[in-house]
Amino acid sequence: MSTNTVDNKRKVTTARLAEMKQRGEKIAMLTSYDYSMAKLVDEAGIDMILVGDSASNVMAGNATTLPITLDQMIYHASCVTRGVTRALVVCDMPFGSYQGNSKEALANAVRIMKESGAEAVKLEGGAEIRECIERILTAGIPVCGHLGLTPQSINKFGTYAVRAKEEAEAARLMEDAKMLEQIGCFALVLEKIPAALAEKVAKSISIPVIGIGAGGGVDGQVLVVHDMLGINKGFSPKFLRRYADLDTVINEAVSHYIEDVKSSDFPNAQEQY
Repeated sequence: MSTNTVDNKRKVTTARLAEMKQRGEKIAMLTSYDYSMAKLVDEAGIDMILVGDSASNVMAGNATTLPITLDQMIYHASCVTRGVTRALVVCDMPFGSYQGNSKEALANAVRIMKESGAEAVKLEGGAEIRECIERILTAGIPVCGHLGLTPQSINKFGTYAVRAKEEAEAARLMEDAKMLEQIGCFALVLEKIPAALAEKVAKSISIPVIGIGAGGGVDGQVLVVHDMLGINKGFSPKFLRRYADLDTVINEAVSHYIEDVKSSDFPNAQEQY
């Protein structure tokens, strides 16, 4: 067995992610929200799985990520961790579970870790949530930062447009990225910002930078699994590459099943007791 094969079977940890950045190995990350999908994604060799608050959209049908609750996120993360043996599982802290109250933020992060088995949490924001992140880190809970487009703040921004295009906002983002590294975050997600800025951030800090709509100059990429598999066809941003067309595959399979049931072709003699 080659060294590379052995390495690929090693459990992914925050320390291993740091090693990957140091040697220039790109990090592959996808979302998952349930046991079956997480098992498939993990067995394929993904490095990180994000139990995203995007579950609010793709699993519950909400227009934004805001409605999903802490209990619902813990449920989804619990399902995911039961299907994973290799990937590092990161759970989003949902809107309202950390903003403005660092003691509550710590208590909620502890709940996620204890009740779901996730190995890290992710929070959206920079300087304004520094105290919350620092308090969570005091408990030994790994924290992944998230800057750029922060969907939990959609009502503040009023648009999902590209962030940090202006010089002042770009400078603030760079400051926040360095701050998140300095206080102890193990990784950072950059969402929907100019590629040149994202690459500059990735080269300026030592922790892995994972991009979504942030170009190829960062240390890894993350996509929503339903988007990249073509299950959710209603979402087609510029940064999304579809690797399958499961919408069509599933529709055709279900249509075929309906036809077989209606025509009494299913079940046949070999499919009954």
